Amino acid sequence: MNIDKELDTRGLNCPLPILKAKKALADMQSGQTLKVVSTDAGSVRDFQAFAKQTGNELLEQQTAGNDFIHVMRRR
Repeated sequence: MNIDKELDTRGLNCPLPILKAKKALADMQSGQTLKVVSTDAGSVRDFQAFAKQTGNELLEQQTAGNDFIHVMRRR
């Protein structure tokens, strides 16, 4: 998968990963992809809700050790 921008939000708790993702997506072109790496377990649910609210597409979510990885496509 082609990732246009990657964001490391490890160590940050809700709502900071979402706020940083929102800011990053605002600077991106439609169709570009953003990968966010977080250590906040609540981010899984948060990114699902964020995608529904904003219309950005949540392409993938996975867990790798203590990291939660979210890949979104800018609407």
